[in-house]
Amino acid sequence: MRKRTIRASEIGTYLYCKRAWWYQSQGVESSNQQEMSGGTAYHHAHGKNVLKGMLLRVFAWLVLAAALVLLAVWLTGELLG
Repeated sequence: MRKRTIRASEIGTYLYCKRAWWYQSQGVESSNQQEMSGGTAYHHAHGKNVLKGMLLRVFAWLVLAAALVLLAVWLTGELLG
């Protein structure tokens, strides 16, 4: 007997709707392909926005660090000069 790996998405499908899981396990194609492709496109766009937000956050931290270094250099010059 061959063991089959169960994926997390499969568990999610089963918990959401046991009948949908059964259809999927039997290879029955969903009838709402247009809605599913719209959801896939939405998730792709959302993922890109999340990545942009993460990159902007890193950039903001770098700018803040550079500003603090410049402030420290300036204050050191003021105190010693």
